[in-house]
Amino acid sequence: MQNGGNVGQVLERLIKGVKAIETKVPFSRDDRLGWLTFCPSNLGTTVRASVHVKLPKTSARPDFQKICDEYKLQIRGIHGEHSESAGGVYDISNKARLGLTEFEAVKQMQV
Repeated sequence: MQNGGNVGQVLERLIKGVKAIETKVPFSRDDRLGWLTFCPSNLGTTVRASVHVKLPKTSARPDFQKICDEYKLQIRGIHGEHSESAGGVYDISNKARLGLTEFEAVKQMQV
């Protein structure tokens, strides 16, 4: 977790960390599906770029979910999947991971 909105900087730090781990522990990768994980929704890049944003008025709109869907964004509560928002703060992340590069997945967050 990092304060601020520089998602690119966080991605750079993540890449360095993954490369360091990969020297000791190899990751499984399929040419068609990408990186293999225990969670099918994370197949592909496995990159889930997320930000915590306070959206009390926007989230009250009846079309809030539709707006997020149009931008291919997933909304969650701040405590992860199936959790509720606390004080209008949401965890917003990219929905798509399969068929994208890591850069494209992170770029989805810059709408």
